[in-house]
Amino acid sequence: MLSPLTHDDPRNLSRYLLLARLGSGGMGTVYLARNPGGRTVALKTMHAAIAADPAARTRFRLETDAARIIGSQHGAAVVDADPLAETPWLATEYVLGPPLDDAVTLCGPLPEPSVRALGAALVGALGQLHSSDVVHRDLKPSNVMVTAYGPKVIDFGIARAAGDDRLTRMGVAAGTPAFMSPEQATGQEHTSAGDVFALAGVLVYAAAGHGPFGTGQAADLLYRVRYAEPDLTGAPEALAPILARCLAKDPAERPGTARLAAELHDGRGDFADHLPDDLLAEIARRATEVWHYAPYRLPAPNRAPLPETVPDHGPPSGMSRRRLLSVSGGSALAAAGGGVGIWAWLRGPDGGRPGVAGGTEGPTAAPQPGADQTTAPADKRQPWRKRVTSVKDEPVLAPLPVGAIVVVMTGDGLLALAARSGERRWLVESVKEPRHVHTDGKQIHVLLPGGTNGHQLSLHTIDPVGGRISPTAPFAKSGNPVQQGALLRVADGTAYLAVRSGGIWSIRAFDARTGREKWSTPTRAYNVTGSDDLVVTALAGNMLILRRAAEKGDGLDVNALDVRTGRLVWETTVPGEQTGGQTGEPADTSAFAPNSLVADDRHVYVGGSRVQALRLRDGAVAWAFGAGRAAEAYGPPALRDGVVYAAERNRGVVALGATDGKLRWAAKTGDRPDLRVPPVTDGEHVFVTAEGTVRAVTLDTHAEDWSFTPSSSSLCLIESEKRLVQTDGRNVTAIRLDYSSLL
Repeated sequence: MLSPLTHDDPRNLSRYLLLARLGSGGMGTVYLARNPGGRTVALKTMHAAIAADPAARTRFRLETDAARIIGSQHGAAVVDADPLAETPWLATEYVLGPPLDDAVTLCGPLPEPSVRALGAALVGALGQLHSSDVVHRDLKPSNVMVTAYGPKVIDFGIARAAGDDRLTRMGVAAGTPAFMSPEQATGQEHTSAGDVFALAGVLVYAAAGHGPFGTGQAADLLYRVRYAEPDLTGAPEALAPILARCLAKDPAERPGTARLAAELHDGRGDFADHLPDDLLAEIARRATEVWHYAPYRLPAPNRAPLPETVPDHGPPSGMSRRRLLSVSGGSALAAAGGGVGIWAWLRGPDGGRPGVAGGTEGPTAAPQPGADQTTAPADKRQPWRKRVTSVKDEPVLAPLPVGAIVVVMTGDGLLALAARSGERRWLVESVKEPRHVHTDGKQIHVLLPGGTNGHQLSLHTIDPVGGRISPTAPFAKSGNPVQQGALLRVADGTAYLAVRSGGIWSIRAFDARTGREKWSTPTRAYNVTGSDDLVVTALAGNMLILRRAAEKGDGLDVNALDVRTGRLVWETTVPGEQTGGQTGEPADTSAFAPNSLVADDRHVYVGGSRVQALRLRDGAVAWAFGAGRAAEAYGPPALRDGVVYAAERNRGVVALGATDGKLRWAAKTGDRPDLRVPPVTDGEHVFVTAEGTVRAVTLDTHAEDWSFTPSSSSLCLIESEKRLVQTDGRNVTAIRLDYSSLL
């Protein structure tokens, strides 16, 4: 997908004009660029710090050579390159099609004819490499681009000559764990048979929507690659034996590329003849998008002076630089419960208030008198506590993590604070309603009023670093302008909104950049006077999952919409949860946690009178925990590393296997847990709130390690900064997670 250039990206590189970012990682950045003759290319560069390493430059040159070897039929044709430049770069054709992982996400698992045609073409690509004694070593869905003329294999960053053991300083198990061969996972020589193993994993993903060895941490994946049988669930019956042979642990038992091509496909017909219509439509959309894209560059961060705050207590003076760096961490975000969900508080014209126009030129810096003040810690685990102006007549938005900052809604607007120190970063006054805010942990999306009368909403992004607001994407282009709505989610270039028009609510999908409407699906009327208007969403597979209070009686209505068409795929009601909370809990929602709906590639997990896993494909109950325990109730669950965590009213917290729902362990918290607050976990502890206290339970011993008082009806984990942040709408408080390491 195309992303804006940053303020410090160059305008040109050699003779190429940079237009947008295609992606960025630890090694370098890939740009969309155009030469003076108008040819569009993908231009890959290397970070300056990496380019200073001679071995890294050698890898870059070998990548260029491998890209030339595979040729334009099976790969992205090399247009130009300069591996000796101060900033090494490689220009290839811009492939008109999505990577395979995007294709499966958008269109669902591919039908058998598509998988066979894809496999046969990829076998041809590998055969081209292997005939020149080159092995790819990192074949995975994101490195396979799907075009109308066939797949193209890209990213030869760790490809090398067969038998060449040099240039392994970056790690003996270089590659992607989920698609590695067993021999590669143990640091042994990766031959052409290793590429065949990876190819089978790619085809399992294409056919079933999941890899053959699941997901999770690298160590778990590497173990399963070496010892576990592959999971071929969902693969066509006729293909399963072929894929199983390719996934043999012994390289000698895997078929060669020539034999494999004949088993997969007879070679008849054009590649496009075997692709489903929705995938062909996505290929066509991307082919036109590149010519309609308007280049945009994000502004430099706002460097205006910040008001004084009480600083973070930080490490002691005797701490070494190495220790300081390890405590500070990077900027990667690992939000609890499988990522940050998104939500909306839907109100009718009498229950809500219009957004306040103004301030769209950028953030403001001056706080209101007596508000937005940082106070001294009341507890050694509390590095900072900030008083903010409360939001009247609106629900309290739980803190939203975005990199190293945390975003909260205040009466003055949307406020960003440094998660580590509590220092104020920016305030956008024009954002006034919590239902108009969404974040995926990397980008902040908001709805702002506009149009001639200020009553038409448009979609914008806010730069997390400087608080600058992007140009508008007006929904008026859809022919049916949005005047009242809630931003449910923005993902993969699509914005999903709940919109009220003429007294009727609908879920509508828009192109996030142009404002063009993609589809609209009517939905049931909302009770706009109470907390029944709370809507939580998750994206899983090719479905948008929506959860809200049941229309009739206690419980939750959960339904799934096809993200491509808006068609209702399934709907169900989960019993036993009361409006605004869980069974037996108060009905108010003093703060709403946006991560309270979690899903993985198989299930959606919900609480209530039981913890249940709903099958993603049809909404049926895959497993339920707590059935028959009439006195129990469970809060919204969290998910991490294949384990589901939920607060239980009488037990404290339970840990369940995500696959089977079996109890792994349970721990008492000492007090009655607040079932309205989803637990969060950082991989070492699971954090739950109980009677005004945050309690940390260790995952190793299942015992309480420490506690913090007071708590709010929200918990937000900023793992990179070792902070838990909570708010009650009047105060924002941080809890230090690295306290013991500083003693």
